[in-house]
Amino acid sequence: MQGDQEKGIRDTSDVTLLAVLADYERRSLSHDAGEAGRQQQISNWDGVVFRLGEHFLTCRIDQVEEIIALPPSYPVPGAKDWLLGLANVRGNLAPVSDLGWFLFGTRTPVTGRTRLIMTRFQGRLAGLLVDEVFGQRHFHTDDLVNNAEWQETALADLVTQEFPSSERTWGVFRLNELQRQSAFMDGAREH
Repeated sequence: MQGDQEKGIRDTSDVTLLAVLADYERRSLSHDAGEAGRQQQISNWDGVVFRLGEHFLTCRIDQVEEIIALPPSYPVPGAKDWLLGLANVRGNLAPVSDLGWFLFGTRTPVTGRTRLIMTRFQGRLAGLLVDEVFGQRHFHTDDLVNNAEWQETALADLVTQEFPSSERTWGVFRLNELQRQSAFMDGAREH
Protein backbone atom coordinates (compact mmCIF):
# COMPACT_ATOMS: atom_id res chain seq x y z
CA MET A 1 0.00 0.00 0.00
CA GLN A 2 2.84 2.30 0.77
CA GLY A 3 4.22 1.69 -2.77
CA ASP A 4 0.85 2.71 -4.24
CA GLN A 5 0.93 5.93 -2.19
CA GLU A 6 4.46 6.71 -3.41
CA LYS A 7 3.38 5.98 -6.96
CA GLY A 8 0.42 8.35 -6.55
CA ILE A 9 2.68 11.09 -5.30
CA ARG A 10 5.06 10.58 -8.21
CA ASP A 11 2.14 10.56 -10.67
CA THR A 12 0.84 13.84 -9.27
CA SER A 13 4.26 15.50 -9.40
CA ASP A 14 4.79 14.13 -12.93
CA VAL A 15 1.46 15.61 -14.01
CA THR A 16 2.38 18.95 -12.44
CA LEU A 17 5.80 18.90 -14.10
CA LEU A 18 4.25 17.99 -17.46
CA ALA A 19 1.72 20.80 -17.09
CA VAL A 20 4.51 23.29 -16.39
CA LEU A 21 6.54 22.05 -19.37
CA ALA A 22 3.49 22.14 -21.63
CA ASP A 23 2.84 25.73 -20.50
CA TYR A 24 6.46 26.66 -21.29
CA GLU A 25 6.14 25.10 -24.73
CA ARG A 26 2.85 26.89 -25.43
CA ARG A 27 4.28 30.28 -24.42
CA SER A 28 7.47 29.65 -26.38
CA LEU A 29 5.56 28.76 -29.53
CA SER A 30 3.28 31.78 -29.17
CA HIS A 31 6.30 34.08 -29.02
CA ASP A 32 7.29 35.29 -32.49
CA ALA A 33 11.06 35.66 -32.50
CA GLY A 34 10.85 37.91 -35.55
CA GLU A 35 8.55 40.32 -33.75
CA ALA A 36 11.25 41.27 -31.24
CA GLY A 37 13.58 42.09 -34.13
CA ARG A 38 10.88 44.12 -35.87
CA GLN A 39 10.17 46.07 -32.68
CA GLN A 40 13.86 46.82 -32.25
CA GLN A 41 14.10 47.91 -35.88
CA ILE A 42 11.06 50.16 -35.48
CA SER A 43 12.44 51.79 -32.33
CA ASN A 44 15.92 52.31 -33.79
CA TRP A 45 16.54 55.12 -36.26
CA ASP A 46 19.85 55.00 -38.12
CA GLY A 47 21.15 58.19 -39.62
CA VAL A 48 24.12 59.90 -41.17
CA VAL A 49 25.09 62.89 -39.03
CA PHE A 50 26.55 66.01 -40.61
CA ARG A 51 27.03 69.74 -40.23
CA LEU A 52 25.54 72.30 -42.56
CA GLY A 53 26.69 75.78 -41.58
CA GLU A 54 26.02 76.07 -37.86
CA HIS A 55 23.35 73.34 -37.87
CA PHE A 56 23.95 69.76 -36.79
CA LEU A 57 21.71 67.46 -38.77
CA THR A 58 20.95 63.83 -39.50
CA CYS A 59 19.21 62.14 -42.40
CA ARG A 60 18.02 58.57 -42.68
CA ILE A 61 20.88 56.31 -43.64
CA ASP A 62 18.78 54.50 -46.24
CA GLN A 63 18.51 57.77 -48.19
CA VAL A 64 22.30 58.04 -48.57
CA GLU A 65 24.07 56.18 -51.36
CA GLU A 66 27.57 57.10 -50.21
CA ILE A 67 29.67 59.90 -48.79
CA ILE A 68 32.67 61.09 -50.79
CA ALA A 69 35.20 63.90 -50.94
CA LEU A 70 34.30 66.62 -53.40
CA PRO A 71 35.26 65.41 -56.90
CA PRO A 72 35.98 67.77 -59.78
CA SER A 73 32.78 69.10 -61.25
CA TYR A 74 32.11 70.75 -64.56
CA PRO A 75 29.89 73.84 -64.71
CA VAL A 76 26.54 73.69 -66.44
CA PRO A 77 25.87 76.81 -68.55
CA GLY A 78 22.78 78.67 -67.42
CA ALA A 79 22.65 76.97 -64.01
CA LYS A 80 22.14 78.81 -60.73
CA ASP A 81 25.32 79.52 -58.77
CA TRP A 82 24.60 76.92 -56.03
CA LEU A 83 24.43 74.20 -58.70
CA LEU A 84 28.17 73.65 -58.91
CA GLY A 85 28.02 71.43 -61.96
CA LEU A 86 28.21 67.80 -63.00
CA ALA A 87 30.65 65.29 -61.52
CA ASN A 88 31.65 61.87 -62.72
CA VAL A 89 31.00 59.54 -59.75
CA ARG A 90 32.12 56.03 -60.66
CA GLY A 91 30.99 56.44 -64.24
CA ASN A 92 27.70 58.15 -63.38
CA LEU A 93 27.12 61.83 -64.08
CA ALA A 94 25.65 63.49 -61.02
CA PRO A 95 24.64 67.10 -60.40
CA VAL A 96 26.53 68.61 -57.48
CA SER A 97 24.68 71.18 -55.39
CA ASP A 98 26.09 73.35 -52.63
CA LEU A 99 23.32 72.78 -50.08
CA GLY A 100 24.46 75.61 -47.81
CA TRP A 101 24.57 78.05 -50.72
CA PHE A 102 21.08 77.02 -51.82
CA LEU A 103 19.59 77.30 -48.30
CA PHE A 104 21.57 80.12 -46.67
CA GLY A 105 22.75 82.11 -49.69
CA THR A 106 26.44 81.74 -48.84
CA ARG A 107 28.94 79.43 -50.47
CA THR A 108 30.13 76.47 -48.39
CA PRO A 109 33.87 76.80 -47.79
CA VAL A 110 35.67 73.77 -49.20
CA THR A 111 38.00 72.31 -46.55
CA GLY A 112 39.52 68.94 -45.78
CA ARG A 113 36.28 68.07 -43.95
CA THR A 114 33.85 69.08 -46.70
CA ARG A 115 31.95 66.10 -48.09
CA LEU A 116 29.44 65.23 -50.73
CA ILE A 117 26.41 63.26 -49.58
CA MET A 118 25.33 61.18 -52.54
CA THR A 119 21.60 60.48 -52.69
CA ARG A 120 18.93 59.84 -55.28
CA PHE A 121 16.36 62.35 -56.43
CA GLN A 122 13.66 60.97 -58.71
CA GLY A 123 15.81 57.87 -59.19
CA ARG A 124 18.89 59.80 -60.30
CA LEU A 125 22.17 60.14 -58.44
CA ALA A 126 22.82 63.62 -57.00
CA GLY A 127 25.44 65.10 -54.69
CA LEU A 128 24.85 67.54 -51.84
CA LEU A 129 27.84 69.49 -50.56
CA VAL A 130 27.90 69.81 -46.74
CA ASP A 131 30.48 71.27 -44.37
CA GLU A 132 31.32 68.04 -42.60
CA VAL A 133 30.08 64.47 -42.11
CA PHE A 134 30.61 62.82 -38.73
CA GLY A 135 29.51 59.31 -39.70
CA GLN A 136 26.63 57.07 -38.71
CA ARG A 137 24.62 57.36 -35.52
CA HIS A 138 21.87 55.28 -33.98
CA PHE A 139 18.94 57.08 -32.40
CA HIS A 140 15.87 55.77 -30.60
CA THR A 141 12.52 56.92 -31.98
CA ASP A 142 11.22 57.52 -28.45
CA ASP A 143 13.71 60.41 -28.24
CA LEU A 144 12.39 62.11 -31.41
CA VAL A 145 10.71 65.44 -30.62
CA ASN A 146 8.98 68.12 -32.69
CA ASN A 147 10.53 71.57 -32.49
CA ALA A 148 8.82 74.58 -34.08
CA GLU A 149 12.02 76.64 -33.74
CA TRP A 150 13.28 75.11 -36.99
CA GLN A 151 10.54 77.10 -38.76
CA GLU A 152 12.51 80.25 -37.89
CA THR A 153 15.51 79.04 -39.92
CA ALA A 154 16.28 78.55 -43.61
CA LEU A 155 15.69 74.85 -42.94
CA ALA A 156 11.93 75.35 -42.41
CA ASP A 157 9.94 72.47 -43.94
CA LEU A 158 13.13 70.42 -44.29
CA VAL A 159 13.64 70.01 -40.54
CA THR A 160 10.72 69.85 -38.12
CA GLN A 161 11.93 67.21 -35.66
CA GLU A 162 15.12 66.56 -33.75
CA PHE A 163 16.96 64.05 -31.62
CA PRO A 164 18.35 65.67 -28.49
CA SER A 165 21.49 64.00 -27.13
CA SER A 166 23.93 64.74 -24.34
CA GLU A 167 26.40 66.59 -26.57
CA ARG A 168 24.03 68.37 -29.02
CA THR A 169 20.71 68.30 -30.79
CA TRP A 170 20.51 66.68 -34.23
CA GLY A 171 17.83 68.08 -36.54
CA VAL A 172 16.22 65.47 -38.78
CA PHE A 173 16.85 66.63 -42.36
CA ARG A 174 14.21 65.24 -44.71
CA LEU A 175 15.90 64.69 -48.05
CA ASN A 176 12.61 63.64 -49.62
CA GLU A 177 11.21 67.11 -48.89
CA LEU A 178 14.17 68.74 -50.63
CA GLN A 179 13.27 67.04 -53.89
CA ARG A 180 9.72 68.39 -53.57
CA GLN A 181 10.97 71.98 -53.59
CA SER A 182 10.73 73.29 -57.13
CA ALA A 183 13.34 75.99 -56.34
CA PHE A 184 15.86 73.23 -55.70
CA MET A 185 14.84 70.85 -58.45
CA ASP A 186 14.94 73.61 -61.08
CA GLY A 187 18.56 74.74 -61.10
CA ALA A 188 18.19 76.88 -64.24
CA ARG A 189 18.90 80.61 -63.97
CA GLU A 190 16.00 82.88 -64.69
CA HIS A 191 16.57 84.99 -67.77
